[in-house]
Amino acid sequence: MIRIAIIIGSTRPGRNGGAVAKWVYEIAQQRSDTEFELVDINDFNLPLLDEPAPPSMGQYSKEHTKTWAAKIDSFDGYVFVTPEYNHGICGALKNAIDFLFREWNNKAAGFVGYGGAGGVRAVEHLRLVMAEVQVATVRNQVALSLFTDFENYTNFKPAAHHENSVNQMLDQLIAWSGALKTLRVTVH
Repeated sequence: MIRIAIIIGSTRPGRNGGAVAKWVYEIAQQRSDTEFELVDINDFNLPLLDEPAPPSMGQYSKEHTKTWAAKIDSFDGYVFVTPEYNHGICGALKNAIDFLFREWNNKAAGFVGYGGAGGVRAVEHLRLVMAEVQVATVRNQVALSLFTDFENYTNFKPAAHHENSVNQMLDQLIAWSGALKTLRVTVH
């Protein structure tokens, strides 16, 4: 079965990402074609990148890196739930991605962004980062506005039409994750 991580891409106290990711997870759980897991980068306590060798070498020396690598490697694809900070992704998410290389390769990603402009600039930034770690990104994405999908910018109340956007993104992500799984079998 295809395994997809729904990654909470913020570590800020009081963040909205947990509520958004839980909502995506609940929608995803209505499907029977894929296994989903919530992954909170905050749970891995990753410091600023502290590995002496480049991640592309795969020579991890720190226990936190090995734990993070094993978790990310166990999935076929990812849904990144990302806030938009200053027209990009937050530093904690970029740092978490930068710790690894091979574990990301030849997999697929979908995106749920949130922010003043629906998180679309953060998603565009994340697409560039994903390309470098050899992750294929699906076109469909979910854009949530702090102005219309959150009460007082903190209480998550998504408009009903967003559920359809989540399912369209998941349809593409599951298909691509399955197709790329066959590639990983031949590469490894």
